[in-house]
Amino acid sequence: MHFTKLQATGNDFVVVDARALDGDWPALARAICDRHFGAGADGLILAAPPEQAALRMRIFNADGSEAEMSGNGLRCLVKFAVDGGIAAPQDGALDVETGAGLLRARVTTDGRGRVSAVRESMGAPRLDPRDIPVAIEAAPPVIGYPLSVDGGTIAITAVSMGNPHAVHFHEGALDGYPLHTVGPLVERHELFPARTNFEVVRVLDRGHAEMRVWERGVGETLSCGSGASAAMVAARLQGLVGDAIELRVPGGVLRVEWPGEGEVILEGPVAEVFAGVWPG
Repeated sequence: MHFTKLQATGNDFVVVDARALDGDWPALARAICDRHFGAGADGLILAAPPEQAALRMRIFNADGSEAEMSGNGLRCLVKFAVDGGIAAPQDGALDVETGAGLLRARVTTDGRGRVSAVRESMGAPRLDPRDIPVAIEAAPPVIGYPLSVDGGTIAITAVSMGNPHAVHFHEGALDGYPLHTVGPLVERHELFPARTNFEVVRVLDRGHAEMRVWERGVGETLSCGSGASAAMVAARLQGLVGDAIELRVPGGVLRVEWPGEGEVILEGPVAEVFAGVWPG
């Protein structure tokens, strides 16, 4: 089976053209994403048979669980499909079916005509606790909710970008935040029936912020597109930022836009790492 590994601000994925394939995708995700015995990746993405658009995305986390979507993963899939001739943009745009709905991506190409960056619609955030989901009886949005973890309390803002997120704003340097201790506890907290992604965010000024993320089913990753979008929504809801920010993650810089309503727009780079053949 042919595959390509791509990365978007360090969030790396193995991408497979599965339009004419069938397989045990959760098992393949666990094997091929293994960083010692596989190709190594945060997730497996399938270019699946589309139903209403040029392209359909399925994504499996490194632990084999299927996710609704991924913003960075969407950029990887778009580059894979456009560069490989699977799908052709119309006037620079391409619609992609995801578990979070139909999303539109606009591509930037380099001097060789290959995709180097993607500006993508992430859809409108969902703020109702029932839609996220989060087991809280409260009117939306859920802002600054005191979550008990690891013998203490952290304030989280709950957002769905088609997948669940809990965003925590931290005043100090993020390098020292105990993400590997707190992250798994938040991910599997009883308040989140579908588990959750967890973002720790430091706002630097109204146009700049930084983030670390603990991804559901993966662990800490160098970047998370839907997490960046959730962080922007949470910050904008609290008046901490303007309508657009540059968000620094360990893997690079993303631009995120949200004026307080409508769709979140995410823009960032994407690159191919290598291609190969998976045995079996």
